[in-house]
Amino acid sequence: MQIGADEAGKGPVLGPMVAAAVRAPASTLPAGVDDSKRLAPARRRELADQIRSADAVSVGVAVISPTRIDDPETDMNGLTVAGQVEAIADVAHDDDSVVVDAGDVDAERFGRRVAAGVDAAVTVRSEHRADENHAHVAAASVVAKVVRDSRVEALAETYGDLGSGYPSDEQTRTFLAAYVRDHGELPGCARASWSTCADVLAAAEQSSLSEF
Repeated sequence: MQIGADEAGKGPVLGPMVAAAVRAPASTLPAGVDDSKRLAPARRRELADQIRSADAVSVGVAVISPTRIDDPETDMNGLTVAGQVEAIADVAHDDDSVVVDAGDVDAERFGRRVAAGVDAAVTVRSEHRADENHAHVAAASVVAKVVRDSRVEALAETYGDLGSGYPSDEQTRTFLAAYVRDHGELPGCARASWSTCADVLAAAEQSSLSEF
C-alpha cells in the first residue's frame, strides 16, 4: 500500500508543527487533491473531510508542540523527521511504500532518517516538492495544514487575533508585541527560541528602559 507524508507549520513563530501520513489505495483519494498551499482554506477542509471519511484510508497525525521545538537538544530538521516518523508509524504496515516530502536540503538523507525511525518494514522515497507530484503526499499536506489551522484557530479563542502565526504576518508581530507589553513575557503558544521572539523581548526591554 502507498503512504504519503508531509508537514505543515515548520516556519511559524506561534503554534505547533503538524505532520501527517495518509495510507490509501490511489483510487480512494479525492479528485483535486493538491499541495495544500495551492488550495483555498475551505477547499482544504473539504478535502481533508473526504480523506478522513473514506473507509480504505488511514490517517496518522503528529503534533510537535512549541515546547518540544524550543528544546535545545533538538533542531527543526530532526523534528521534521520525528514528526513524519510518528505520523507514518500510526498507519504503516510491512511492505508499504512511503513517499515523503523532504524536510532537508539533502532529500536522500532525510529519507534514510525517516526509514530508520519507522519500525515497520517499509521502503521510503524522499523528494523535494513531493506534495506537488504525488497525490498521497498532497493528501498528507492537506490533512496536516487543516490540523495546524484548527490549532491556530483554537489559540485565537484563547489569545484573540494572533494572525497566521508566521513571522512575516504583521498581525502576528503586533500580537506578540502587545502580549509582551501587557504580560511581561511571551505567550505559551510562542516558540521562544525563534529570533522573532528574541526581537520582541528586546524591543519591550528597550521601551521599558526608555521610560526612565
